[in-house]
Amino acid sequence: MSRLTVFNDAEPKHPLLESSDVAVITQQLAGAGVQFAKWQARAPVTAESRAEQILAAYSNDIERLKKANGYITVDVISLSPSHPEKQQLRQKFLAEHTHNEDEVRFFVRGQGLFCLHIGAKVYQVLCQQNDLISVPANTPHWFDMGSEPDFTAIRLFNNPDGWVAHFTGNDIASRYPLLAD
Repeated sequence: MSRLTVFNDAEPKHPLLESSDVAVITQQLAGAGVQFAKWQARAPVTAESRAEQILAAYSNDIERLKKANGYITVDVISLSPSHPEKQQLRQKFLAEHTHNEDEVRFFVRGQGLFCLHIGAKVYQVLCQQNDLISVPANTPHWFDMGSEPDFTAIRLFNNPDGWVAHFTGNDIASRYPLLAD
């Protein structure tokens, strides 16, 4: 179940808000300039599905987003608990960073925790299967896939180079809860 937890950025142990209600999540994130939505596949998607099958299952939604927001590159990322570099990847994504473009992810299966540092608040968004999140360009954030990552996500980019991070050097991420294993 999707979940939003909002903190004052100086109080990581005392949430201001916790909710699993999709309407509340959507409203709270929209107020912070972040898009959150639910999608449904037109075809079954499993851990064994190939990228082409996954992209075909969501082709209408992908095309709509590409036209509306100018995304030019779309791919599929999958990580499993057997990935040999899972710990290094987790540490890389846990450092606060920004991008010069929106970070758009749709979770086909599994889950991941997006942590957004917006103003004086931290928004932790547990994204699960069928969740779409679009983090605006230049928004400081970090991502936790857990110590045993097991997810597949569609990624959309404005930049043909794909994922390019600019690390902030802020250690704020180390003070907040991680994805429960």
